[in-house]
Amino acid sequence: MNILSPSILGADFKRLEQQISEVDRAGAQYIHLDVMDGTFVPCISFGMQVISSIRSCTDKVFDVHMMVQEPLRYLPEIVQCGADIITVHAEACTHLDYTLREIRKAGLKVGVALNPTTPILMIHDLLDCVDMVLIMTVNPGFGGQEMIPYTLNKVRALRKLCKNRGVDLDIQIDGGVTLANVRLCLEAGANIIVAGSAIYRGDAAANTRKFLKVFEEFEKK
Repeated sequence: MNILSPSILGADFKRLEQQISEVDRAGAQYIHLDVMDGTFVPCISFGMQVISSIRSCTDKVFDVHMMVQEPLRYLPEIVQCGADIITVHAEACTHLDYTLREIRKAGLKVGVALNPTTPILMIHDLLDCVDMVLIMTVNPGFGGQEMIPYTLNKVRALRKLCKNRGVDLDIQIDGGVTLANVRLCLEAGANIIVAGSAIYRGDAAANTRKFLKVFEEFEKK
């Protein structure tokens, strides 16, 4: 199943509740929440107070992407805020396997993210420990970047590896996704699509429906 996860990083924060409701009603299945600490990535985005305050805006899956150093420090707070999935960066965890186990023990789905130049080999032995792998298709920390083309090769390689290993997991793609290239992402093997600027620039509901229409057409072929 292909899933759309609009990133609120691209939303107008003056109208955040309204914009979340718009993509919710238009059919988006997840809401993507980029938490940035100014250390692992250069920017600071928002934290637990914002996540907690918007939890009542929607019952859609809260897909929390922790772009922070040693994210395990914040696990109790993120759980309390209403997260459903927590994705941590392999590059940001001193003890990645332990971090993933602790997220699982907290009762949440587990995701691990890889930066564009981080090889899949880094998580080869951890595929059975996660529900989702996030392949970053831009360098993390800034919205509105163009997709790095070679990252789709990583998606293809990961999907092939999962098939060969008999592992059933989601592959999420995040960064520079647009209506012009989303079909390429699906063809490469991604099934959870994060889009920020491409959703919230203009009519968020209409853009959401356009993405979902591409998904529908892809699944029919």
